[in-house]
This record gives sequence, structure tokens and C-alpha cells, in this order.
Amino acid sequence: MDFPPFCRDRVLSPRQAIGLIQSNTRVFLSGNAAVPHRLLAALVERAPELEAVEVVQVLTVGAADYAAPEMAGHLRVNTLFISDNVRPAVQAGRADFTPCLLSEIPGLFRRGRLPLDAALIMVSPPDEHGFCSFGTEVGVTKTAAEHARLIIAEINPRMPRTHGDAFIHVSKLSALVPVDYALPEIRMTEARDVVIEQIADGVAGLIPDGATLQLGIGAIPDAVLQRLGDRRHLGIHTELFSDGIIDLVERGVITGERKTLHPGKIVAGMIMGSQRLYDFVDDNPIFELHPTEYVNDPFIIAQNRAMVAVNSAIEVDLTGQVCADSIGTRFYSGVGGQVDFIYGATRSQDGVPVIALPSALRRPERPTVSKIVPTLNLGAGVTTSRNHVHYVVTEHGVADLFGKTIAQRARALIAIADPEFRDALAAQARSLNFL
Repeated sequence: MDFPPFCRDRVLSPRQAIGLIQSNTRVFLSGNAAVPHRLLAALVERAPELEAVEVVQVLTVGAADYAAPEMAGHLRVNTLFISDNVRPAVQAGRADFTPCLLSEIPGLFRRGRLPLDAALIMVSPPDEHGFCSFGTEVGVTKTAAEHARLIIAEINPRMPRTHGDAFIHVSKLSALVPVDYALPEIRMTEARDVVIEQIADGVAGLIPDGATLQLGIGAIPDAVLQRLGDRRHLGIHTELFSDGIIDLVERGVITGERKTLHPGKIVAGMIMGSQRLYDFVDDNPIFELHPTEYVNDPFIIAQNRAMVAVNSAIEVDLTGQVCADSIGTRFYSGVGGQVDFIYGATRSQDGVPVIALPSALRRPERPTVSKIVPTLNLGAGVTTSRNHVHYVVTEHGVADLFGKTIAQRARALIAIADPEFRDALAAQARSLNFL
């Protein structure tokens, strides 16, 4: 790689770059498809030489050797969203979890609540003007990098060059580490699940022409997108998207022409998917990535007319309270952007805030469990309050809760619960004086 002469003395190997990290410091680790794996491996290798290094992250993919038991005393993860690779460490008490709305996480760095000594990031090579793109992960990483004392960056030619508020000048980088490896790919399953298909039917029925969508990634969002081929002039404003939007963009379904904010643009904080997606967004002017404090700000989201926000849950109680981040007292994930987008959609003109989930959890050789419950499990956190929830969708239909009494809510939610549990839920609702 060719770098400007003024920064060539900062071109280091992963081992040399990680040598800049000292004990008793706080290090930010970029996430999603932009995890700097070579730097991370070098940090794990050097860990026995270090003491009390706090690794702050949001969501990472891939192996988490840096959260292994033998890292105790050397590296300790502080995650602001619990991804599956660090979940065992959090639940075992070897790692910390800091709850925070996704829209407010960058403020922790900017305001000095979590001051950063270093940031480990991955960016594209600099252009002719010296600007590197954060590529697939602008959301939290850009602000973290701007407020870290040291910025240690992998420079990867395979990182797509995304537009928007997505750039950092090479002169800002403390160390440049040339790498060349493919970004991790997240592929949506093509298996047909009847429950997911029925949920997607219900959600798609709530989406009008001209709507702006926040769907995220996963089986339900992917299935919903597959049902929108007959819609017109859809837009996207979301914290995260994946391959599901590509065909709709190419077919002229997603145009953004009727968006009231950033018309004609697909706005997001981060992307994660297949190589096809990374190639599609590379230098594509329809895509704009921005920091999460902007993308996830409910008052920014609300400026999109007919904002449709679709999020999921672990369980929903009969009053409409949503738990999405814990299973009882066991922390499972985090609030992410659910509250940001549900609230933003409630404030949008003609907005449609949706919680979509299967009515029951079915596991081999274990009892079936209802996800519509009389009360949240003991210790479960309220991710989204009953006051913000408008629509709940399961494979059995749509419950419209907005403006409804507790009794009306309970009846509507029982009607979309798994039939196996409806009688018991009704009896429990009566014992709670909901009915």
C-alpha cells in the first residue's frame, strides 16, 4: 500500500502497533464486520505482558479469545451490547456489561464518562486526499476514534468505501497496519420456517407505500423484505442492514424518493452481510453511513414520515411491557437501538412501531414456553415500556395496543399467543384483575 510520506513512519506490524498499548488503560474495539482481527490477535498474544486493560466494545463477530478465562487480570471486556461470543464471559462474571441506549453510547466517549486511551479500528486505504472510510462500521466507531488518545488502524483494501459522515484523515491515525483479508460474512438462512413466514406476513401488512423502514438483520426482517416487492417508493433509515435490501433497490422498490429526511438516500450506522453486500455499497452514492448518535436519535428518526420500526423481543407481558435484553436475571443481549427506533416511530407522522416475535419458544426435548406472559419473568428488564408499544405481531396475528386499556391489551395479546397457552393466560389475567 502507498501512504503519504508524512505518515510512513507510522506504518507498523500488528505486533508493533499493539506495543503502543499499556497496562491500566481503556481500549475501544470496533465491531460488527469491522473487527480488526489482526490487531485483536496481537493484543491477545501480548496480554500476558499487560495488566488491567479494559476492552470496550458493542457487538463483535468471530472468536473471542480476548474474553477467555486465561485473560483474567490482563484483559477484561466491558461490552455495551452482549454479542454471543462474549455472552458466556458476561454471564460467568468474567466480563462486564454496561447498559446504554445505542444512540447514547457515543456520548459516553465524547463526554468523558468512558474516556478512551486507544481505539482499535479497521478502515479503507486513504484516497487521493488522504481520507480513509470507516466502511461497514461508522455508527459507534467514528466517535470513539475521534475521542481516543491513540488510533490504531488496520488499513484493509477489502473494506468498502462508504459515503456519508464516514471518513477520517490518515493524519489522525497513530499507527497504520496494512492488512488484506476478507470481511466476515453473515448469510441469512434460506430455510423456510412457517412461523417466521406468518410473522412476516403480519408485519408486511402494516407497511404502506412510501414508508421508511428500520428492520435490522435476521430471519424476520429478511422475510419481511421478501414480501415488499409490490410496494412503491420505500426508504431506509436504520442502524443496521444486510443483503435483504439489495434486490429491492435494484428493482426500484427502495428509492427513498418520498423520504422526508435524506430523500433518495439509504441511511444507516453500520452494515453486515455477505460479500455481495460489501461490493454493492462500495462507493455507491445512494448509501450514507452516519454516527449512531445521529442515526439512532429518536428526534431524527421521527422526521421520517411513516417511519416503520420493526424490533423483536424475548417476552411481552399482558400489559405490553417488552423484555429484549435478559432471560430473567441473566443478561442476554442489550437494548441496542430498540427504544431509539420504537420511540422515533411513535413520534413520526403515520409511524408504525412494531414488536415482532414467535408466540412460543420450542426446543427439542424441552418444554414449550410462551413468549406472551402474564408478567415478565422475575429479574427481567423492561427494554421498551408499555407506553411506547403500539403493535405486537406473532404468527397468530397483530395486536394493536395503542390507546387500549389494560383489559383490551390483555385480550389482544392473548388472541395472538400460542393456542396452547391462551386459557392459562386468560386465567392468570383474571387473577391479576387485568380482566
